[in-house]
Amino acid sequence: MENGFLEKLSNVLGVFANKVNNMRYIKVIKNAFAALLPVIITGAFGTLFSAMVFDSENGLARIPFLRFLENLKPISQSISYVTLSFLTIYAVFLIGIELAKLNNIKGVFPGIVAVMSYLSVNPTFINYVNADTNVSTLVENVLGKQYSDTKGLFLGMFIAILSIELYSWLDRQDKLTIKMPDTVPSNVSASFSALIPTVLTVSIIAAFGFAILSLTGMYAYDIVYTVVQKPLEGLIQGLPGILLLVFIAQVFWVIGIHGNQMVKPIREPLLLGAIAVNTDAFNAGKELPNIITMPFWDMYMSIGGSGVTISLLIAIFLVTKRSDYKEIAKLSAAPGIFNINEPLIFGLPIMLNPILAIPFIFVPLITGTIGYFATAIGFAGKAVVMVPWPTPPIINAYIATAGSMGAVITQLICIVVAVLIYLPFVKIADKQAKAQEA
Repeated sequence: MENGFLEKLSNVLGVFANKVNNMRYIKVIKNAFAALLPVIITGAFGTLFSAMVFDSENGLARIPFLRFLENLKPISQSISYVTLSFLTIYAVFLIGIELAKLNNIKGVFPGIVAVMSYLSVNPTFINYVNADTNVSTLVENVLGKQYSDTKGLFLGMFIAILSIELYSWLDRQDKLTIKMPDTVPSNVSASFSALIPTVLTVSIIAAFGFAILSLTGMYAYDIVYTVVQKPLEGLIQGLPGILLLVFIAQVFWVIGIHGNQMVKPIREPLLLGAIAVNTDAFNAGKELPNIITMPFWDMYMSIGGSGVTISLLIAIFLVTKRSDYKEIAKLSAAPGIFNINEPLIFGLPIMLNPILAIPFIFVPLITGTIGYFATAIGFAGKAVVMVPWPTPPIINAYIATAGSMGAVITQLICIVVAVLIYLPFVKIADKQAKAQEA
């Protein structure tokens, strides 16, 4: 009865997942943010060196004979600036390239078209207010940081998609193609063929931005950030929002679909943006605003992989008498240390297993809640460094929080609590195996 229900659920959700994964814009966003990850990690390591090596209060530079390291801090600060402060620009560029590929346009030039289009809808001045005199000064021919860092992500994604779809359509119109003689080099000919679509695309997008400003008195950035991005950030920064996202991911894992890939288009822009904001604040010596970030997900809700399966491995080693579980656990132990748990999910299996599926779905909700409150009360430090997801537990908590022992202890508590939750279900699986043998 239970297996029949799970199979029906698997079929229904499988069809839904297939449709979602095949949506062109979902593909584009996932691919772009996957390519963007090295940029974020590079910026994060700049922050890590700034805090743990070059800082004269908390880093190695506090040691008298290493005091000279403090003078090298501008190096790490410049790394953080050129990565995290321009995240939207890089995302727009990559989305432009990825969408152009789907439209059968090769090369990186569409990425440039997307960036030009995005910049054309934003103001090129800022009002600088002197904190001492309260006098406002108009500074022209500059781009405000809010348009290039993570605050501009949602507008950037929208403009990148809109501009490249328009550019691709214009590129297919033969009447707009400037055809050069065969004697002209191919790279020159390609440049001329892209000329009119480029001019029209950037002009139309710029006019679109101007029309919004004229009709509303607000720039497109202000509207999108206020109406769309900020409410989503608030939702995902609240405990119910992140728990719902994890729950959805776990349900998809149980039916054999990569749950993280399903929630990635929502998760990545918001959680990667949140860690970038924390990193920026940390570098500026300001209070860290965000509890829930991409490292938070990895530290407390995906320890050893989705479902906190490092605790399932420990529970199996402690109590199981099933030879098949023991063998699979032995094979899964090494990958599990690096947060790779597909051998467990498909080997035990957890997929379509009504016994192990229950703790697999609910354990990360419990450990995430523990991590949230431990961070909220100040026991565990907030994440400031984007650590690669295969980084082993304990190490990832220490590095991500720039050395917070509270975060390490909290992660250990989460592992122990998850073991205690998994133990009775492993025992039930043992009894079920014995009953089947009998």
